[in-house]
Order: sequence, then structure tokens, then C-alpha cells
Amino acid sequence: MTIDWRELVRASLPALALTALLVAIFWLQPRAMSYQGLNLLLNLSIPIVFATLAQMFVLTVGDLDLGIGGFVTFVACVTVTWLADAPLIGVLILVAAIAGYAAVGALIELRNLPAIVVTLGMSFVWFGLAVIVLPSPGGRTPEWLIAAVRLRPPGIPLAILAAIVIGLLGHLLLMRTSMGVVLRGAGGNPRAITRAGWSMLRIRMTLYALAGLMGVLAGLTLAGITTSADANLALRYTLLSIAGAILGGSQFTGGRVSPIGAVLGALVMTLAASFLAFLRLNPDWQIGVQGAILILVLALRALLDRVAGER
Repeated sequence: MTIDWRELVRASLPALALTALLVAIFWLQPRAMSYQGLNLLLNLSIPIVFATLAQMFVLTVGDLDLGIGGFVTFVACVTVTWLADAPLIGVLILVAAIAGYAAVGALIELRNLPAIVVTLGMSFVWFGLAVIVLPSPGGRTPEWLIAAVRLRPPGIPLAILAAIVIGLLGHLLLMRTSMGVVLRGAGGNPRAITRAGWSMLRIRMTLYALAGLMGVLAGLTLAGITTSADANLALRYTLLSIAGAILGGSQFTGGRVSPIGAVLGALVMTLAASFLAFLRLNPDWQIGVQGAILILVLALRALLDRVAGER
């Protein structure tokens, strides 16, 4: 059995990018190389990881979700209002939100609509609902949720432990189960999946429901970290989730995704912001530099693909 070194390097790019960022941060700020330092660095990584996995599930079928940022914001606003004051109603709203995500998938499949347009429209819907739920910044996060995101496991920060668990569970679901094979196959070769007797409607609804579930978890954890919310809280998560998923190995064509890679990509995007802050870079330039990091990694991946194709 021969080892394809190009494919190995390609798959390792997210881990290599994460390692490079950690080394650079530790060199700039040695005190970050500690339990407390890593905890502060990765404080906001858990909601970004969940949002990136949500985007990954949609990318699995070849779609692109431009509404995940607005959805996470809406969930956070519900968390600090209805979930705090009337938990049962809050839970029902969140369940209905997941069902709404599945309904979006059904609409796209039944009417053969471009997902990018539908989800862009839904981003305004989620933003509008967030404003209705929480017209001005404020609210209060339930104490149990704050306590959950502030856990201090011995030996390893919660963010790292959560990333490992989330990545492994996603890997088991998509890469090690027969259902995962079908879900990935629907993005790679939908006609073959249909001929095999599977319903593309159910598959797309399942993937969008999973994306909705990840979006709810992202909103809950974000509200737990910030302890309050506003209607603009997570709008950047749309671009961060796309960048994290693509950086982690997912492709726009569908069928080729990596849950572990998506988690690593989300951590890279989180650490990139910290790294740029340590460099005292003007905040107005930070988003651009994050994009440049993504382009650099993708260019390297494209170069490896081209070399592999020529041989």
C-alpha cells in the first residue's frame, strides 16, 4: 500500500495552519501557553465550531447557507429572553426554528431553487425576528447556561475538549455510518442516490435540520459566553463558518466534507483574530488579513491538486 503524500499534506493543511498560528501566538505571548491562556484564546471558539459544522452540513449537499449568522443571532436573542423568562416557550421556539431550517431545505428541493438565494432571503428573516424578539441590546442568559460554558475541566480547557468531542461525533456520523455515506453521496452524485431508492427531499431536509441544530447550539453557547445579546451579535458568523468549513476541506460542489477538518478550520479562524490582535493590527484590517490567510491555504491546496492532476 503506497502513501499519497500530496493527499496527506492536503488533508493536513488545517492542522498545519492551526499549529503555525499557535506557535506564532506562543512566540509573541509566552503566557498564552497555559491553561488560562488557551482558555482565553479559544473562549469564543465553541459557537464558531457549531456554526461551521452547520455550514458544513449544508455544503454536504452542494448548497451554501448565507443565513447562518442571522440564525445564530436569532437563537441568542431567544435564549436571553424567552428561554430565560419562559423556558418551555423558549424550547418550543428553538425546536420550531430547527423545523424551519428543515422546511427551507424542503423548499429548495421541491421548487429547485438556488440555495444561495433562499438562504440569503432567510438571513433577513432571521435578522428581523431577532429584532422583534430583542429590539435593543440586553436580556439575560439563564444561569445554568452560563455555568455550562464556564466549566473548567481539569487538565484541558473546555473549548479544546468540546472541539475534540464535537469533531469526533461529527466524524462518526458522516464518515462511519451508512447514513453518512448516503448524505455525502447525495452531494457527490444525487442521481445515483435517487436511483438507489433514497429520497433527495428527505436527505436535504435532514442535512438542513442538522444545520439548524448546530445553529441552535451555536446561539446557546454564544449567549452563554456573552451573557446578553443583540440583533447584530453573530452576523459575522456567516463568513466565518464558510471560511472555516472550506479551510477544513469541504468543497462547494458537495459530497466532500470533513467534520474534523471543519472543527480545525473554525479554530484557525478563531485564533487568527487573536494573533492579529497580538500584532496590534488595526481592527479595520483584521477581517482582510483573515481572508488572506484563507486564500493562502486554499491556494496551496489548489497547487497540490494541480500537481496531482498533472501526474
